[in-house]
Amino acid sequence: MLEILLSGGWLMVPIFICSVLSLAISLERAISLRRKNVTPNDLMPSIWLWIKSDQMSEERKREIASESPLGAIIIAGLNSASRSRERMQESIQEAAGIVVHELERNLTALGTIAAISPLLGLLGTVIGMIKVFSAIMLEGSGNAGVLAGGISEALITTAAGMFVAIPTLICHRYFHRKVDSLVLEMEQEAVKLVGSIHDE
Repeated sequence: MLEILLSGGWLMVPIFICSVLSLAISLERAISLRRKNVTPNDLMPSIWLWIKSDQMSEERKREIASESPLGAIIIAGLNSASRSRERMQESIQEAAGIVVHELERNLTALGTIAAISPLLGLLGTVIGMIKVFSAIMLEGSGNAGVLAGGISEALITTAAGMFVAIPTLICHRYFHRKVDSLVLEMEQEAVKLVGSIHDE
């Protein structure tokens, strides 16, 4: 297997680097975007309990805001709860913008890897075919070994580029969809918070 990869030429190096980066980013996002890390199930009931029992201290607010993205959005809203509904909504939207940016961290890089990996493979194909035609010009079409080497290099880099690009693209789309789902869930909780405080 290693010999096959090495026979793909120097373009296998950036393709391999892309595969390592893709795997690292996908694992990091899979851990960071777990629902229990972003929108803990017990967070909102606990917040309402602390509010009603007048136990929502500044220290507790800082702790909640640092523990999860949903906590950061809710605390931003609570800090503006004494003002108008509009000001509270603005505070929530500002915090949500920061949270969404953090949730989407490294997804652009993942999309870039998905885009450039097949292009690197295609470049390897072009280089391999150039070698084939150069060999034909120098030695004629009778040297099957030289021709096979160039064609092999072309096919290996193409396959490697696609092998990296396909799962990377799947992960990119999956994580974007997951972020959208989590953002929608946080928006719903924020709307409930604003309604509960200003409709009382």
